[in-house]
Amino acid sequence: MNSIKITAFLFIATLLLAGCSSNSEDGTISTDVIDNPASADKKSRSKQPEITFKSKVHDFGKVIDGEIVSYSYKFSNTGKADLVITSVHASCGCTVAEYPKEPLAPGEEGYIDVKFDSRRRLGFNHKEVTVMSNTVPNKTVLHMKAKVYRPESLGN
Repeated sequence: MNSIKITAFLFIATLLLAGCSSNSEDGTISTDVIDNPASADKKSRSKQPEITFKSKVHDFGKVIDGEIVSYSYKFSNTGKADLVITSVHASCGCTVAEYPKEPLAPGEEGYIDVKFDSRRRLGFNHKEVTVMSNTVPNKTVLHMKAKVYRPESLGN
């Protein structure tokens, strides 16, 4: 019985290790563009990318139930190395975000485009969009606010 458990364990471990191999053709970003300052000397720490947003908060104000509203968060790379945004995640399925997939050189600007679907979201809404990048810190949180009303409650 123990030999069956050991054989099953080895088989599963082999499958897991085989799944961990990386392939640059699968759409992943090369680690050559990532510089980890925690393991770097002080001189190379100053050569990090830095993401600077014009504003991290947007208030849509009054929104009619069912309306889809959008906003573009403008940012720039104010650091001294290429900026790579690795992922952008919204706090809710009612919010979708698009972001640049290519590295941005120092001084370049970009946009994170966010759409909020207000359908069945009556009342005050506060949504977050988390931006992960090769900066220090690597997480930036953007905020959206909206007050969703029924059309008839706004009057003419």
